Amino acid sequence: MTANTLVRHLREGTKNIGRNGWMTFASVSAVTVTLLLVGIFLVIMMNLNNFATTVEKDVEIRVHIDLVANDAQIKELEQRIKKIAQVDTITFSPKEKELEEIIISFGEEGKAFESLKDENPLRDVFVVKTKDPQMTPDVAKKIEKFENVERVNYGQGTVEKLFKFVNIARNIGLGLIIGLVFTAMFLISNTIKITIMARKREIEIMRLVGATNSFIRWPHFIEGLLLGIMGSIIPIVLILIGYSYLYKTIEPKIDDAFFIQLLPFSPFAFQIALILISIGAFIGVWGSLMSVRKFLKA
Repeated sequence: MTANTLVRHLREGTKNIGRNGWMTFASVSAVTVTLLLVGIFLVIMMNLNNFATTVEKDVEIRVHIDLVANDAQIKELEQRIKKIAQVDTITFSPKEKELEEIIISFGEEGKAFESLKDENPLRDVFVVKTKDPQMTPDVAKKIEKFENVERVNYGQGTVEKLFKFVNIARNIGLGLIIGLVFTAMFLISNTIKITIMARKREIEIMRLVGATNSFIRWPHFIEGLLLGIMGSIIPIVLILIGYSYLYKTIEPKIDDAFFIQLLPFSPFAFQIALILISIGAFIGVWGSLMSVRKFLKA
């Protein structure tokens, strides 16, 4: 393709947007609303995913060792746990350290436990982390069957519910985003179809004088690309402004009250902007290609 031909396609694609004034406005508006919803869901999903990842990293299995186990038996238990394929790390925590952590966690009230240092009733513990946090319940079930294991604790019940909630939320969010993207593709495709139908006679003349389908298709390809990009501008601006306000105003309050933290504005907001403009361009081009292919029967 020569430079002159490319310039011609760019000019025609831009003209097509102007020729279909109200349809262009309707299409860009619909894409804007759609991408705004996609952007909001992306912000929620990416922060939820960050929260889930943070929580998953903190999930661990605490293996309480039987009081009657001697050093050799404890070492043997450690080796058996290490042989489990899903185990990532294993750390030995003596009962003295366990008691100290309890005293620290209770603050001033924890001083009441200092009297237990002489006759520590706690057990030595192996702290186990898995390669995939979602494998924690399965690994815990294997470990609790080993000899010299008094009990295994990993937040039974709560951990499973958390993983289930996160997986459902991720799937629902992904499904909604895909549905919204296809809706935008359909809207742009219909706009391109109307353009082609309005210029059907012109296209037929172009084909009679030897214009290839590729030559006819390019202006519509560019039109779809521009429609998608135009539709992404307002959502990007609104989301950047909204997330900046949310992060600066609400994040410190959330941080003080809970352990949930929002993703930092930079580079997160700019990643969202890049994703939205890419989705806008993609759905514009895809909608254009699908409609042109059908009408030109290429």
